[in-house]
Amino acid sequence: MNRLEHVERSATTTSGYPIVLLIAGLAGTAAWQVFQLANDQAGSFLVIGVSVVLAVLLASGLYMLQPNTGALLMLFGAYRGTDRREGLRWTNPLLLKRTVSLRARTLNMSTLKVNDKRGNPVEIAAAVVWQVHDTAQASFSVDDVERFVALQAESALRHLASRYAYDDGDAEVGHEPTLRGSLDEVAQALQAELQQRFEPAGVRVQDAKLTHLAYAPEIAQAMLRRQQAEAVIAARAKIVHGAVSMVEAALKGLSEREIVQLDDERKAAMVSNLLVVLCSDKDTQPIVNAGTLYN
Repeated sequence: MNRLEHVERSATTTSGYPIVLLIAGLAGTAAWQVFQLANDQAGSFLVIGVSVVLAVLLASGLYMLQPNTGALLMLFGAYRGTDRREGLRWTNPLLLKRTVSLRARTLNMSTLKVNDKRGNPVEIAAAVVWQVHDTAQASFSVDDVERFVALQAESALRHLASRYAYDDGDAEVGHEPTLRGSLDEVAQALQAELQQRFEPAGVRVQDAKLTHLAYAPEIAQAMLRRQQAEAVIAARAKIVHGAVSMVEAALKGLSEREIVQLDDERKAAMVSNLLVVLCSDKDTQPIVNAGTLYN
């Protein structure tokens, strides 16, 4: 069947409060006729029967809708529309009424083990806030909208993880969006994919965020050591860069002030000593040289 046939449309209904008054009037009429018959006065069984039947029929058409709730109306299996107006409502008693929640619902997904873009196993989970916006599609296009949302959300999260790497990884890979470093972009991509998957069921995604992200236990220690090594290398590179700048400034200052005249060999020795002092992660011990570099 074409999905367009399941698009929601407004149902023809009316307020139920005038109907309640009418039912009360019919009940009063029937009670008065019974009283008349009980007192051997003019009463009519026909009036009693008609009043009771009409009251029952009218009462069967009453239903109540809470806020953010819709009522699907069906006539012999055919969809006749959806009523979203809250309060006491009334419609054709022959119509079958089925309520559908229009409130926002949250799906807290369990942790999944998937492979990222580079094939590394990672653990990932997300929370999705969703809401039914088309009651007809949610009721007729899928068998169970909540189960449909849960299964499609899991598929979307697995596909999303395969599109991104966990982190930047090797330097030669270059900067690219990652699961850990591009949370906003990943969340937008997840929401867009979820909306595309939920659309046939008349569901709208209000928000989607990752709630858990970590390497799988079998590679967590190895990845931790890699991250520690990268941190050490980055720190060392910064230290060396700073040390070179300091040595350059020291040589330039000595030369400009003519404190001491250094030839190339003495400059090389001084540079070596300064770099050892500045780059070492331990305290250096001074050594007094009693001779010269040439003895």
